[in-house]
Amino acid sequence: MSCTFCAIVAGDEPADVVLDTPEVLAFLDTRPVFKGHVLIVPRVHIRDLVELPDDLVTPLFTAARAVAAAVPGALGAQGSFVAMNNTVSQSVPHLHVHVVPRTKGDGLRGFFWPRVKYAAGEPSLYAARLREELARG
Repeated sequence: MSCTFCAIVAGDEPADVVLDTPEVLAFLDTRPVFKGHVLIVPRVHIRDLVELPDDLVTPLFTAARAVAAAVPGALGAQGSFVAMNNTVSQSVPHLHVHVVPRTKGDGLRGFFWPRVKYAAGEPSLYAARLREELARG
């Protein structure tokens, strides 16, 4: 089985890493809803929330909370949208939590997910800003 997120966790595929813990890895989405859109994945391959073992619930959601807390200071956002698809609409069949920067009037309506593109070099800058804010805790 080939899993893009497992390849990122293994270091076989590049990613702009935001948070790296023994249990989870957080990195920028390559097709972000808004710049700074982060995906948080368990390091082990888990298909969906139903399969998430109890010992990974706290590390996964602690990471999601930390990234959501870092987004306003790092990116000037007013808040964030935190979401998870469960099997249906998972573009990669590996459990992942989305943390999307939000600002009032940003155009996100309901579950309409526009996509933006990073300019050359922007992903590493966004990842660095988020890492710095996470380090400040």
